[in-house]
Formats: sequence, C-alpha cells, structure tokens
Amino acid sequence: MTYTVNCSILLTELPLNERPAAAKAAGFDAVEFWWPFAESVPADRDVDAFISAIRDAGVQLTGLNFNAGDMPAGDRGLVSWTGREQEFRDNIAVVAGIGRALGTKGFNALYGNRIDGIDAAAQDETAVENLAAAAAGVAAIGGTVLLEPVSGAPRYPLLKAADALAVIEKVHATGNENIALLADFYHLAVNGDDVAAVIEAHAGGFGHIQIADDPGRGAPGTGTLPLDAWIARSRELGYEGPVGLEYKAPIAEAFGWLAGAEPTAATSTVTGA
Repeated sequence: MTYTVNCSILLTELPLNERPAAAKAAGFDAVEFWWPFAESVPADRDVDAFISAIRDAGVQLTGLNFNAGDMPAGDRGLVSWTGREQEFRDNIAVVAGIGRALGTKGFNALYGNRIDGIDAAAQDETAVENLAAAAAGVAAIGGTVLLEPVSGAPRYPLLKAADALAVIEKVHATGNENIALLADFYHLAVNGDDVAAVIEAHAGGFGHIQIADDPGRGAPGTGTLPLDAWIARSRELGYEGPVGLEYKAPIAEAFGWLAGAEPTAATSTVTGA
C-alpha cells in the first residue's frame, strides 16, 4: 500500500516546514498538504522555503490544496465564493507553479460554504467557472483537480459523492476533463453515503482516496469503518493512486497502527511497517 501523509492534520506539533522530514523519518516517501500559506499569493521566499522543505526531506508532494480561506474560522473553500473570483484565479498560478517544481499531480479544490446574501445558483455558477479555470491551469503540468464532499461544515453543500460528481460533470461539459472525485471515506461515511456503493460505481475514476476512522476522525483501527476492505476493493476496480492519511493523532501515536498491518499493506513507502 502506498500511503501519503497529510502534513496539515498530522505532525502538527512541528513547524510546517519540518513536517516533511518528520514524515520521511517515520518511513514515508510521500506527503500532501492543505494550502500551507495564509494568502492566495504568498511571498516568493515563503513558497521557496516550502519547496525546499519538500525537496530536502526527500519526499514526493502528491497532493496540494488550493487556498480554502480561513479554515480555523470555518471557511471551506473559495471555489464557489462569488466576489472572490480573482483571489482564487490568482491562487491557481501559484499552485501550478509549486506543482511544476515538485512534480505534484493532485490539487484539491474545496467547494466552499453557502454565503449569506448570495444566491446559491450564482455560487454554483461561480464554482463551475473557477473549477474549469483551475483544471485549465494545472493541465499543462499533467495535474488533476480534485473535488470532495466534506463533513462537519453545515453550510458546505457537497455532502455525498453524487453532489460532487454532479459538479464534476458540469466542469467536464466545459471541455475540461482533468477533474475527478476525491473519495474521502471518512467524510462520505459520516455524511451517510453508501461508501461501498460509491466504490463499486466510481472507484476506477477516483482522483484520490483519503482515510480516517469513525468515530473521532482517528487513525485506522480506532473506529468501526472497514477501511482496509474499501481500499482493497477500490484497487480491484482500478484505483492506482496513493491513499492519503488524513486523520487526527499525536506524533507519538500517529503511525503505530501500521505495525499490525497485513504484509500487503506495506511497501517501500512505509518502511519498517
């Protein structure tokens, strides 16, 4: 199994640019991040420091989010945020530049919450236009835009796989095919989706998989979700990408579950597992 460590939710006891090296020290060769800066267009020195942290650690950056706004304050994306279109468009160029420098191919675009005073249909129109622009922006580096349902955000309108897939179909209709579903098994399960059915119908077209257990959004094995079975079936149906570890756990306990994993769950990406 090829795992990629989400260093925006794991290893957070460390400064952000120290986390790639910590992931490498834990035995991983791949990492992913939410947007690691406060602004859509950060200072060049900050971008350069982030790129250097990835390169110096000797890990592959498999995934990077577009700017999603102020996440701690409750923002969940700029994609559908009518009135902030230019900010999102400016972010595309920075994201693509980091992707080009590091060979990154997956770029998660959080849809965004419903905004008071803005018609939902107008927000959805904004979203399709922004997603089409994002897809065009990363196409030159072989990138794919990822779109995911999210739990725990009452104003976020994409709750189930079908919601995200409907938006993806609209973006495809603009002529941009490089956008796909990010199947976060935790979010789908918490939102009441039939994860097994989603896998049967769409696994071959998943753009990415992320995992956490439920309840608690903890490490695999801390809850009741059949994550191993879901991953295995996704593989059988054609999913070939990495599996993102996007759960909450302190450093001391973050990867202990891998010690008891089946032999087929370990590859060179998880040395010592």
